[in-house]
Amino acid sequence: MTALTPIFTPHWLAELDLGYARLGQATRPVRRRHNGPLRVQKHLYPEGPEVCQHIVVHPPGGIAGGDRLAIHAEVGHGAWAQLTSPGAAKWYRAASPAHQTLDLRVQAGATLEWLPQETIVYAGAQPELRTRIDLEGDARLFYWDIVALGRPACAERFDSGRLRAALDIRRDGQLLWHERQAIEGGDRLLDSPIGLAGQPVFGTLIVTGTLDTDVLDACRDLKTPVRGDLTQLPGLVVARCLAGETLEARAWMIALWQRLRPALLGREALAPRIWST
Repeated sequence: MTALTPIFTPHWLAELDLGYARLGQATRPVRRRHNGPLRVQKHLYPEGPEVCQHIVVHPPGGIAGGDRLAIHAEVGHGAWAQLTSPGAAKWYRAASPAHQTLDLRVQAGATLEWLPQETIVYAGAQPELRTRIDLEGDARLFYWDIVALGRPACAERFDSGRLRAALDIRRDGQLLWHERQAIEGGDRLLDSPIGLAGQPVFGTLIVTGTLDTDVLDACRDLKTPVRGDLTQLPGLVVARCLAGETLEARAWMIALWQRLRPALLGREALAPRIWST
């Protein structure tokens, strides 16, 4: 009888733990721990000392079956942190799920901007994404997420695999936003007019606060190839879009950020240089 050779499937386990504090007039990183291939580059201050910018890097460049990523960030009282990424997150075709957990906490008087570049879910990939955001008191949040199903640039459709995603936002323990996504590769919902209407890219933007009517109208009047709109909810502004390409969705999100950031966060929008590289 021939002995069976065990099949070993390599995978990455990666964790990143970040903390920010207000020291005088500056926001400083006071905690930066990582385990595995997940870390941040040197902290930057393109807007001055009040806003600390970090670029979250995943050196392998893509996420495969069995990989587990966990990111925790806490912004202390009065601090302002802006987190982005150097490029798209790529979830590869896999025989088993891959996981990402994102846990963000923002203390009273603090501001967090979570502005990663797009997520590309290859056909056959099985990402499972969980995001929890906890706000305290008058904490402020600017969050976005852009997802491409398949690879539109090379005409790859999302005809297999699945995407599972969960997003919860709470303020002082009270649920403000609760969302679950379950998208199956090849499902009729991808082409249905009540689903994604044949568009492979979708995006969500959420920012705390209440907009003046004129700013809301100006955002809705933006000239754009995407199908998108904004809604004012109690304490939250929510924007959604469908697009044929990630560049179109990202351009719309940035245009909204440039208008909403001054209106709701009181600071002009200076795009991170990494977005142009």
